[in-house]
Amino acid sequence: MAPVRKPSSVSQSISSSPFYFALYIILVLLGNLGNTTVIAVVGESLLRETGAVRSSDVILVNMAISNLLVSLVRNTVVMVSDLGVEVFLSRDMCHVMMGIWVWLRSANVWSTFFLSAFHFQTLRRVAPPVITLHGPRGPPSSLIVGFALVWSLNLIYAIPAFIFSKNGDENSTETLMLVSSTTRPLMGCIWDFPSPYSGLAFATSSMVIHESIPICLMNITNLGSLLTLYAHGHSRNTANKSQDAPVVTRIPAERRAAKVSDFDLNILFISSWGTNVISVNYFNYNRGSSTEFLLIVARFANMSFIAFSPIVLAVGHRKLRAFIKAVLLRMISLFA
Repeated sequence: MAPVRKPSSVSQSISSSPFYFALYIILVLLGNLGNTTVIAVVGESLLRETGAVRSSDVILVNMAISNLLVSLVRNTVVMVSDLGVEVFLSRDMCHVMMGIWVWLRSANVWSTFFLSAFHFQTLRRVAPPVITLHGPRGPPSSLIVGFALVWSLNLIYAIPAFIFSKNGDENSTETLMLVSSTTRPLMGCIWDFPSPYSGLAFATSSMVIHESIPICLMNITNLGSLLTLYAHGHSRNTANKSQDAPVVTRIPAERRAAKVSDFDLNILFISSWGTNVISVNYFNYNRGSSTEFLLIVARFANMSFIAFSPIVLAVGHRKLRAFIKAVLLRMISLFA
């Protein structure tokens, strides 16, 4: 494998514009730094817990890990490629990398939905959670099983990417694009399905399983959370205080979590992935005059959720806010 300086047309369009290229680098670095901060701060607090850990924090760390892996393995490599360095892999390495890209992107989507579903399930629970001081340390077993299913099932889904891919050269062009894997050839790796129909079938199933269904489910859980909050708020004024005390004390903190970690992340997810879906499927099924522009839009939309989700989380997470505040105060004191 050797470096070749011949970027694609989409890469040339981004590299030729200082504004687009600077914005692209900022988004990649923001995603790397932001998700690393979430993992370090929230993960450190989990390790210091002496009893049962907060399930919501475990889910946040899982989502941040999936974001960081996608950003490092995919987006950072794209950024380096846009700097003018193209590395072409062997056929076997392309099998591995295409499978990893599909696996990580797919698991990333469902890890995000996991957080929304958890908040909905928590709000639906009438009684407060039972916490035992001398119980087993660590996250609930059901949470571990959920994580195992998300990562293992998406690995199974990514098996075709380990098989139906090949290495190309500097003149190769992509004839099929999937939101969950690629918006252009990277490291010379391209799809190699037996026929155009089988390729479109895989692309369509990807659109349904990893784009349409998660967006619909996140809308359902988000709407259910908001309706549950409304019902609890209404019951506070009408029901007997002694009967509703556990619910009332639990609502304020979960209201913030639902509004920030669920609603805002849902909006960010739908806007970024929705834009990506429209752009990439326009390429797959239309190939009109706006293809190149929409692929540039897809590239930025692809990274926007990973880059901005740590900022959204910081707004609603007390320990993240405290850490960022401490860092900013230290920076101000150094430059003062």
